[in-house]
Amino acid sequence: MLKRYAPKVKSHKELVGLQLERLSWTLNHVYSHSDFYRRHFAAAGVSPEEFSSLDDFRRFPLTTADDFRDGYPLPFQAVSNREIVRIHASSGTTGKRKVVAYTQKDIDDWLEMFCRCYEMAGLSEEDRVQICVGYGVWTAGAGFQLACERYGAMALPTGPGNLDMQCTFLVDFSTTVLCCTSSMALLLAEEVHRRGLRDQISLRKVICGSERTSKAMRRRIVELLGLEEFYDIPGLTEVYGPGTGLNCSQSSNIHYWADYYFLEFLDPETLEPVAEGEVGEMVYTTLYKEATPLVRYRSRDLARAVPGPCPCGSIMPRHSEILGRSDDVFIIRGVNVYPSEIDSVLSGIAGLGSEYQIHLDHQEDGRDYLKLKVERQVGIVADQDGSLSGELISRIKHRLMVTPKVELLAYGELPRSERKTRRVFDRRYD
Repeated sequence: MLKRYAPKVKSHKELVGLQLERLSWTLNHVYSHSDFYRRHFAAAGVSPEEFSSLDDFRRFPLTTADDFRDGYPLPFQAVSNREIVRIHASSGTTGKRKVVAYTQKDIDDWLEMFCRCYEMAGLSEEDRVQICVGYGVWTAGAGFQLACERYGAMALPTGPGNLDMQCTFLVDFSTTVLCCTSSMALLLAEEVHRRGLRDQISLRKVICGSERTSKAMRRRIVELLGLEEFYDIPGLTEVYGPGTGLNCSQSSNIHYWADYYFLEFLDPETLEPVAEGEVGEMVYTTLYKEATPLVRYRSRDLARAVPGPCPCGSIMPRHSEILGRSDDVFIIRGVNVYPSEIDSVLSGIAGLGSEYQIHLDHQEDGRDYLKLKVERQVGIVADQDGSLSGELISRIKHRLMVTPKVELLAYGELPRSERKTRRVFDRRYD
């Protein structure tokens, strides 16, 4: 019989009380055991003794990815080396990797949260879970696999890529759940379609993470694989990794495990709290993490806090899907543009596919230009390019106050990736 992983707190009041208790523990823990936090708090003129409410908490200083990199390898370490049982790290695409240490308790807490995600997605011991994510120092492979094993389902740790093996396992092992990036899900869905395997597979659910997924991309994955449910699983390496929340079957909004971390939504410019329902940068504080605790860590991810109870009955708070990153914004002719805004426009035009690229160039006339390369949907021919391009240009101009150039391409012409798909190509400063 499956263990139950639902949160033990039963009301919002009980949750807030637990958060305050664990925030106090965290502030005292880092102040007593981390040289970085002790200096950081002293520079801001605060100490744990002054904390008794959330208003007090906002006086504590923010931390950033630069703090990780400047103090490489383990600037936030708050336990002795002999208590650390594992190390994970980010990809390091923007410089030195952000390295995170774990005690055994940290690992156990992470897997507890991850098992909640599997439970919320309705998995059982009968499920066969194909895990097509990166292994090694990344958190994804270890998180998905170890939590699957603890939960009691069958793990098929295939890793990313190798479409021939992926398809073989989908058929031969009657995989019921796929865990991967949305880019990998699309790549595999198109391969299943190309090989005519739709009627030979048993997939019911996909759990995707690591990158934003447009509505059009999600629709295409669900259509090609014949899915019953599609889940979005967030998770930063710095926090624990994937498994820190999941959308339920009633909504695309994410329930996050607020008994393990505290989440603020701040204006990325003023660093003041935004009103509930407005877009803000997600700022994390871990509530019971030992080895690499975070206090007011700026993730750069943008989302909205979602008010009100959820129809599914969970008391855990919710945030929207990740809408982009505060450092993803590009400026074109004085206008701030987030790629998610272009996602939204494309998803609303029948005849356009989910795959696109944004090209930014500075030309000899001294002006910046935005060009969109967008695939047509399957079955849409070039004869319709005029009307599709016109509608896309009109909607982008209306929404973003920028007039793009548009190039429509045949379905499948843009490159696919087993990891995160690159969308923005900015050559203005080359």
